[in-house]
Formats: sequence, C-alpha cells, structure tokens
Amino acid sequence: MSEVSVSDVPGSDRYEARIDGELAGYAEYQKTSRLVVLTHTEVDDAYGGRGVGSALVRGALDAARAQGLPVLPLCPFVKAYIARHPEYADLVYSAPRSTAKD
Repeated sequence: MSEVSVSDVPGSDRYEARIDGELAGYAEYQKTSRLVVLTHTEVDDAYGGRGVGSALVRGALDAARAQGLPVLPLCPFVKAYIARHPEYADLVYSAPRSTAKD
C-alpha cells in the first residue's frame, strides 16, 4: 500500500489525505485562536480499511498539539480514535467551570 500523506488545507477548513496524489479522505474543522473543533471525517469508499481515517485524525491532533490548541471532537470517528489512543486525551477541550451566579 502507498503511504497516506496528510496536509492542512486552511482555505477549505480541512485536512486532506492523499494516496499517490489522489484525494482519499478529509477531516473538516473549525479553528479559533483558542480551540480546534473537529466536525466531520470522511474517507472515500475506495480507500476504506486502509488507515486513511486514522491518518487524518492523527495528523489533525498532532497539528493541534504543535499549535498548543485543545480540540473539541464532535465527529464520532475522532472521539473513537481518541478513546483508542489515550496519548491524545490531554488535547480534549474542557470548558472552564461557570462563574455565573443567579
């Protein structure tokens, strides 16, 4: 199998996975200065079962870590990946406790 290459495409707000130059899948995100929200991951059926989704999520999480940003995993695939790879659990965003009073 050819190697999966993952790259950030900021203009499209997503990471793209390519195999031999062909788009194999993508992971969409919304980014702020304080947080990365991972919203959706999709892999083309032709590339299913080849580790494309895992490569996408790993690339997105590694990039967030390098940028010092926590992630909010809304995508079920991303949530499941983090559950299987606890080395990324520290990246999951935790909202600060509210200081609001009635």
